[in-house]
Amino acid sequence: MKDWLDEIKWDSDGLVPAIAQDHKTGRVLMMAWMNREALSLTAAENRAIYWSRSRGKLWRKGEESGHVQKLHEMRLDCDADVIILMVEQIGDIACHTGRQSCFYRVYENAEWKTVDPVLKDPHAIYHAGHSHD
Repeated sequence: MKDWLDEIKWDSDGLVPAIAQDHKTGRVLMMAWMNREALSLTAAENRAIYWSRSRGKLWRKGEESGHVQKLHEMRLDCDADVIILMVEQIGDIACHTGRQSCFYRVYENAEWKTVDPVLKDPHAIYHAGHSHD
């Protein structure tokens, strides 16, 4: 049997970019990296699990914030080098800044303008009974 993970074109670091979109609205929530284990676990657990390059370890989205991404559908692009995750974003916050989406700045008049409100103070998200690694 062919392994579906072998069909992915992993980069030189063994990673593939994954874009999380809201399964209802289609809004792009965030982009993160996945390694083979993260992708395999995402499929197995039906929740978004990424690879944290800065921490050098698996990152179960929502493990600290509670803002889990429940997986509804996973898609691979034509070149097999980008993945899209259609997710239900628990708490409606994907960004560590406390916003719905990580893409909250719009290019206008040669500068980046912040257009989305903070829905919840990041300090309240990450310090209320959750410990950092």
